[in-house]
Amino acid sequence: MPPRRFPIFPLHLRLLSTTSADASTPSPSPSPSPAPPRPTDKALLLRLCTILYQQQHAPDATLRRRLAALNLPFSDPSDLRELFLQAAARFPLSWRPVHRLLDHLTAAHGFSHSPATAARLVDVLAKSRNIDLLHFTLLSLPTELARSPSTLRAAVRGLAAAREVGKVSALVAIFPEAERLRILGFVTDVVCSVCRLPDVAEKVIKQAEHRHGVSRDARCCEMLVVAYCRAGMFSDACRVWNGMERRGIEPGAAAYEEIVVTLFKNNRVPDAMKVFDGMRRRGVSGGNRGGCYRAVVSWLCKEGRMWGAYMVFAEMVKRGVEVDGEVMGDLVYGLLARRKRAGEATEVFREMVARGCEPNMHTYIMLLQGHLGKRGRKGRDPLVNFESIFVGGLVKAGRTLQATKFVERTMWGGVDVPRFDYNKFLYYFSNEEGVLMFEEVGRRLKDVGHVDLGDIFLTYGERMATRDRRRRAMNEHLTEVQ
Repeated sequence: MPPRRFPIFPLHLRLLSTTSADASTPSPSPSPSPAPPRPTDKALLLRLCTILYQQQHAPDATLRRRLAALNLPFSDPSDLRELFLQAAARFPLSWRPVHRLLDHLTAAHGFSHSPATAARLVDVLAKSRNIDLLHFTLLSLPTELARSPSTLRAAVRGLAAAREVGKVSALVAIFPEAERLRILGFVTDVVCSVCRLPDVAEKVIKQAEHRHGVSRDARCCEMLVVAYCRAGMFSDACRVWNGMERRGIEPGAAAYEEIVVTLFKNNRVPDAMKVFDGMRRRGVSGGNRGGCYRAVVSWLCKEGRMWGAYMVFAEMVKRGVEVDGEVMGDLVYGLLARRKRAGEATEVFREMVARGCEPNMHTYIMLLQGHLGKRGRKGRDPLVNFESIFVGGLVKAGRTLQATKFVERTMWGGVDVPRFDYNKFLYYFSNEEGVLMFEEVGRRLKDVGHVDLGDIFLTYGERMATRDRRRRAMNEHLTEVQ
């Protein structure tokens, strides 16, 4: 083989090229992040899960011999972890196949956990209710893995469901003292919101106070009050509330809102308003969202106490609390369903549109029922009335069977008719042809003096008749909010 020939350059050119190359070489950058794991072979995963299921009670030697025959990707740790995650996902409620696979991978391939695999293992053990193995696995994990939020959440969910109060409170001790209060709040949140066991959460807080010196804060007490109310244990919620006052802890907006809603549900309206007035006197605010104000307006409208609802609504506007379609819709419901004031409800409807609050379908149906009745009323004008618009619309849409009773009532009178389905009527004409129909009917209604009904039809045709118009109206509302 002939020797390789290298091009010969002058010495000064070689020195110049070397210098420029050194100058243009960037500084060493940090090592790149590890490449994502490759997709797991589905055929290999199927064979692996089949062996794990069939041989889960077999001796260790038999199971390891079967698993050793598979071509597992032991060269790359990330691929091996991905395989473990995929296999564990096939056994969400069975701890034995997952645990035996972990033993084999650890003994044969030196498997080491990542935060994702540790959380998945703990989650499987928690869902399968193997509490002893769960606690042992959690204590044997490295500290940084046991402290990860996903692992801690899975462990708390399993231990709290088994009412292992001591083991749950001991999880706080694996963290430094500076973080124990935050972890206690995290544990309380999981037990109250996910497990819905406020009595267990309260016991965990008491043990953490006695054994680890972690005092409860306002957030922990507030979560207990909310969880007790939602679980129907109002007396316990009041006990925690009184304990907060003895400790000098001020309840937050969420606790006030849940207490007020629970009192309304128990038909204790005066007590609910007393708690709400106490919140206003103490200056507790939920920010622009104003959850307690919304709850009070909604429940006062359901009770038909529209004067009180108007007063609270005016205070919402004065304090700058966000007013959306849900609050305005509650006012419309209270005026129509409780007070039968269709004209006043239409004024609220106009205010909704002016504020950019998008009315939903239920609001339109309530307004039509309030003006025309649930079975339809005969109008004053012979050409523009319930029969000509709705009954004629059903006939035009080809729904003659549904319009038969209403036609008989129009011709002979005294016929008992069913409740008119305004929802289906609006659905039949929710198209481009319906847009023209709603505009024409709205103009005719306004010409004969039915201004409120005309505005309802015109607004529906403009904003709700088709899917594109509904999407466009919602996008305009989101743009205004932003």
